[in-house]
Amino acid sequence: MSVPASRVVTYSPAHTLVPTYECYNRCTYCNFRTEPGQSAWLSLATVVQQLPHLREQGVIEVLVLSGEVAPGHPRRQDWFARIYQICELALEAGLLPHTNAGPLTWEEMTQLKAVNVSLGLMVEQVTPKLLDTVHRQAPSKRPQVRLQQLAWAGELGIPFTTGLLLGLGETEQDWVESLAAIAQLHQRYGHIQEVILQPHSPGQRQAEARAALNGAALVRAISLAQEYLPPSITVQIPPNLVSRSELLACLRAGARDLGGISPWDEVNPDYEHPCPTQLEAELAGAGWHLQPRLPVYPQYDSWLPHPLQRLVALWRRRLAAPSGGTVWRMGQVTEATATP
Repeated sequence: MSVPASRVVTYSPAHTLVPTYECYNRCTYCNFRTEPGQSAWLSLATVVQQLPHLREQGVIEVLVLSGEVAPGHPRRQDWFARIYQICELALEAGLLPHTNAGPLTWEEMTQLKAVNVSLGLMVEQVTPKLLDTVHRQAPSKRPQVRLQQLAWAGELGIPFTTGLLLGLGETEQDWVESLAAIAQLHQRYGHIQEVILQPHSPGQRQAEARAALNGAALVRAISLAQEYLPPSITVQIPPNLVSRSELLACLRAGARDLGGISPWDEVNPDYEHPCPTQLEAELAGAGWHLQPRLPVYPQYDSWLPHPLQRLVALWRRRLAAPSGGTVWRMGQVTEATATP
């Protein structure tokens, strides 16, 4: 029996690889970073060892999520090379890379386009007042830097994911201005495939105590996103940062994607991701259908370099198979693991 599109909720079966947790930003709410020089970088040998197991687990997306090395730093070139090589290895394993590694140069974005089906960067908030509070030691969190990334992605024809962090001390009017800035860039380039609305959720490692954003405020943010974003942009919420009742309220408000779901949330390590099969059953009981997706939306397939288009086409055929309409399960990866 077909499911109405209005009742479909998507997610990406994903696994996160972190080239380094080291980051020169010091955001006061961060539960991810370590100080530069205090943690080992992910080795390519470890990546090669992990990738076959990811295929066996039914992973589609490899999210390459990294702390940031400062522009001009002596290790910047090595850092970028590590990210690029991880993406190459993921593609060779038949998986689809999506990189979110902070602001990049035009040249770096151009190179990553060849080995990623999409890129991402959170706008967070466009108000400059956060530079005096939570971002006072975070040079790359300047709003103009973040928005420049979105513009360059549009000019380069890169399918892009962005989003807002909510509950950092900003106002509802700040949300509106941030959403409007994203919508304006999308109107120009048509490249924003999804906007994440991520509520601040306190963690044990953050430097400054801050209360969690409540569920009613998140629902309000989703309503504003429905008002200010075009219908072609999907609104995404993280299912591990809300209760089940709040999740259902978010879906009723217009959210339709749950992002990458994996056993471990690197950004919010205190909040375990839900099991997709259990989540599928819970949503089905409320009249929703949970469906896996790729990290690139179908309308952007033609934007990709031809080798990536071929691999994406294999995955689309796999998802269209009879078992593809249900939650992705262990051992379902066969043809789609072929190298493009």
